[in-house]
Amino acid sequence: MSYKNYPMVSRVVFGRSSFNQLGDIIAPKRLNRKAPFIFLVDDVFKGNSEMTSRIPLAYDDQLLYISAEHEPKTSQVDELVEQIILNYKDRPSGIIGIGGGTILDLAKAVAIMLTNEGEAKNYQGWDLVKNPAIYHVGIPTLSGTGAEVSRTTILTGPERKLGINSDYTPFDQVILDPELTKDVPKEQWFYTGMDCYVHCIESLNGTFLNAFSQSYGEKALELCKEIFLGDSLSQEESADKLMMASWHGGMSIAYSQVGVAHAMSYGLGYLLGVKHGVGNCIVFEHLEEYYPEGVAMYKAMRKKHNINIPQGICANLSDDEFDTMIDVALSLEPLWENAVGKDWKKVITRDKLKALYKKM
Repeated sequence: MSYKNYPMVSRVVFGRSSFNQLGDIIAPKRLNRKAPFIFLVDDVFKGNSEMTSRIPLAYDDQLLYISAEHEPKTSQVDELVEQIILNYKDRPSGIIGIGGGTILDLAKAVAIMLTNEGEAKNYQGWDLVKNPAIYHVGIPTLSGTGAEVSRTTILTGPERKLGINSDYTPFDQVILDPELTKDVPKEQWFYTGMDCYVHCIESLNGTFLNAFSQSYGEKALELCKEIFLGDSLSQEESADKLMMASWHGGMSIAYSQVGVAHAMSYGLGYLLGVKHGVGNCIVFEHLEEYYPEGVAMYKAMRKKHNINIPQGICANLSDDEFDTMIDVALSLEPLWENAVGKDWKKVITRDKLKALYKKM
């Protein structure tokens, strides 16, 4: 049997105020004065001088504010790549993503597409990338998505919502500074935290489970329980632990896979533009059949933090629209195989998925 030889993030810094070390960390990676670092920064930080004044711009470096209002699209990646190529004669020294999962995924995708020909949509899938990406750094300002550690970048393309899953996707460097998450609104904190929680539940209950993914998944789940169901943590401790839960949750799926909630959430994201973390919560409400204990615990967390999940988002959809979501969900075959097993096609029918979507 041959085992997958997975890449990991090769360098990581963890600690409060570690963001201040960014300049020292990237300086040796500068190719020359004309090869800029491109900083892709979540536009929630526009006008936040406490944050932006610490970004170490030099020479021809460029700071691009990116809206995370919508999930990242393949067309958006292509536009950013074109903009960078047209603006600079030299290939950039690196791409630095500062933000939540949307910005981190864009940074990974742009770094890949600067060295690979064609359009981003052609690389949606598993192991389609031919050339190594340029140097890229991830600095999460939200915790939970696992985008900082994963080998995928989730993009909505013209035909599907699917990641660029490749050995060249992971960041070369990650900076984990929990201070950067301090102003996250409560609902967003919950939704991205639940993304991490769902990673653990789907990984730990999947048919692909092994000791590697289990060790990370169990740790992340333990941290999630402490953060979302406990009462003893200070705000700082909670932020530190959620950042580590996100890392471990991301690692738990590196050597296994996610499952039903993610597959169906992709359908919601593709058709309705529902944000990934919110989509996971909307779907997870109805998955007792697959994850009974996980759903019960999730509902306890939701209740404790008094979060209202959007209801009735599929109430007025046409049959064609349901079919579109079902097509997107069913195209994610490894997720279904992990969730249900090799014979998943006998169990997961279009009617079954439609009935589930109708509840949302």
